[in-house]
Amino acid sequence: MEWQGWFTLGLCMSVLASLIFTRIGPHLIMVGALTILSVTGILSGADALSGFSNSGLITVAGMFVVAAGMHASGAIDLLVDKLLGKPNTPRAALNRMFWPVAFLSSFLNNTPVVATMIPAIYSWSRKIGIAPSKLMIPLSYTAILGGTVTLIGTSTNLIVNGQYQTLTGESGFSLFAITAVGLPVAVVGFLFMWLFFPKLLPDRMKGKAFSNLREFTLEVSIEPNGALVGKTIEQAGLRHLQRVYLIEIERNGMVVSVVSPDEVLQGGDRLVFAGDTDAISDLLRIKGIAPSTDEEHSFSDRHPERRLVEAVVSPHCTAIGYAIRDARFRARYGAAVLAVARNGERIKGNLGSIILQAGDTLLLEARPAFVTRQRYNKDFLLINDLNTESPRHERAYVAWAILISVITAASFDIISMLNAALLGAGLMIITGCCSANQAERSLDLKVIITIASSFALGLALEKTGVAKYLAQNIVELSGGTPWLLLILTYITISILTEVITNNAAALLMLPIVLEITEKADLNNVPFVFAIMMAASASFATPLGYQTNMMVYGPGEYRFSDFLKVGIPMNIITAAVTIAVLLIGWPLTK
Repeated sequence: MEWQGWFTLGLCMSVLASLIFTRIGPHLIMVGALTILSVTGILSGADALSGFSNSGLITVAGMFVVAAGMHASGAIDLLVDKLLGKPNTPRAALNRMFWPVAFLSSFLNNTPVVATMIPAIYSWSRKIGIAPSKLMIPLSYTAILGGTVTLIGTSTNLIVNGQYQTLTGESGFSLFAITAVGLPVAVVGFLFMWLFFPKLLPDRMKGKAFSNLREFTLEVSIEPNGALVGKTIEQAGLRHLQRVYLIEIERNGMVVSVVSPDEVLQGGDRLVFAGDTDAISDLLRIKGIAPSTDEEHSFSDRHPERRLVEAVVSPHCTAIGYAIRDARFRARYGAAVLAVARNGERIKGNLGSIILQAGDTLLLEARPAFVTRQRYNKDFLLINDLNTESPRHERAYVAWAILISVITAASFDIISMLNAALLGAGLMIITGCCSANQAERSLDLKVIITIASSFALGLALEKTGVAKYLAQNIVELSGGTPWLLLILTYITISILTEVITNNAAALLMLPIVLEITEKADLNNVPFVFAIMMAASASFATPLGYQTNMMVYGPGEYRFSDFLKVGIPMNIITAAVTIAVLLIGWPLTK
């Protein structure tokens, strides 16, 4: 290798060390590496920035918007309510989550599955009182394991199969050819996660029950002829909510203060809850519930573009001294009061009859312009835009139809995954499943920058010959011993996958391995399967697989969190894969 190769190798080690031992944002570290590679001339400007136009990156961005549509329309809530349920422990939650996600990932590309499930699992984790950090890495790992079960579960399998056909002239592999390897790996991987991940993963719960200093009083109504009419409190899912509890029900002028779980809901019932901001946000997503503020709201006047906003009443506010029903909030401010907190405690009584005081914290449903407009007024001292908009439940099935159609079209090669993601994103906005503002906010800029910048480092390793140099030397260590060659092939690809993209690692090794197996007169099928599995089963770093990077932010992880659970997962999956290949396939012709 020339100096460029050694320099790139050193830079790669420095990047990994920075990610492991510092708390500098991964996007900043990767952009720094990109800058160095460009300034030193190791990569041209076009090569350094090629990641930003990579189809995989744009596909991920498009699927973020699709996921936003699924979340904003309440489509994900249907899946959560029907399949995930209400487990009480992290292990029970892992069991509920693993099987549907693994099944979906087996037949659909695992990247859009993760993109769609992230908001669902995040919201679900808050409902059941389990930290998202306990579930986000398992979500990514589950999708990876599910993707190894069939040929279409991950793009890596498809790419390797296509290149195998090109290089050998063979017909390639069938849909379930790799299932005999991938299924045992998925089952063993689940058992390992179920046993050890609850203890190994960090607990970074933002808010324990009622840890929020502001405990709001919220009043909601049951929509006439809505989805909750005729259901009991238990059946409606209102009995064991996290960080929010039902205080009383007002019905036809009568108050039920001790609410039984068997109490049957009726249209027009007023339900009074107490809880913190996040809990109230989740409560308002339930289909059949509407905010209730007497004249301020009517059931037909729900605007999906409205969002939740926290505001502290200023001493100069003109609404001080008025009951909420008399303060005419909609006419004055273009907002409606949903909940009130005073001195961090809930206020007893009917929400509409509460007389406002200076210092009261209000939870408002307002249009986006409300926050901007109040910056120049003196009515409120504090504005906290929660960016939470009412779900558009009437669009839920439309969102599911878009998602299924898009992924099906891509899975059967009717259109590319890139075009499917872009088309799906556009349809989510056009059909009103999500607003343009929600689509924009769904694009996690840090994740996108990190993924795009990581392509530069992988490209540098490839162009300077570092990757090929390492691959050839490691494989030559086998000395022609078939079983040792199989093990070294798997290990080499597994290592390369953690520092360059999985597809690049697989495509780099495939021609090398095929050449070696042909010269040694070996059966190349188990070696090709080893390439597929090693390139897909990337757990040790967030850089190795894009679904790992996608859960990095929502789980509030550090690089070391992936090392702690990912390295053992790599070892477990490697051992099972190699054992199955050695038992199930002859290595010699």
